[in-house]
Amino acid sequence: QVQLVESGGGLVQAGGSLRLSCAASERTFSSYRQAWFRQAPGKEREFVAYISRSGGFTYYADSVKGRFTISRDNAKNTAYLQMNSLKPEDTAVYYCAADPRGGITFYEYAYDYWGQGTQVTVSS
Repeated sequence: QVQLVESGGGLVQAGGSLRLSCAASERTFSSYRQAWFRQAPGKEREFVAYISRSGGFTYYADSVKGRFTISRDNAKNTAYLQMNSLKPEDTAVYYCAADPRGGITFYEYAYDYWGQGTQVTVSS
């Protein structure tokens, strides 16, 4: 069973950047598909970005496309979310999720393992 720990959240001004990290406890992290989700106050959790097990395929929500970049370093058992040109509407708790099954999916129920979340606040 893999454990995920997010870090890198914080307070940033609009237009700024942050890099989130997701450290996995499992040495076979390379066999897990991985995604980032976020939940803003009063809203449901939503999909942000997906990366395949090898890192060769990525997929983004339209709201972050062109601004966010998902990546992973399987040798370090870590995934990343580089967030540029941040907007106030990006304010949310960001969650790392992973699952050993293959294939792309942006549904919450398709991910068995979740981190505790890290707060990102973007001021205007």
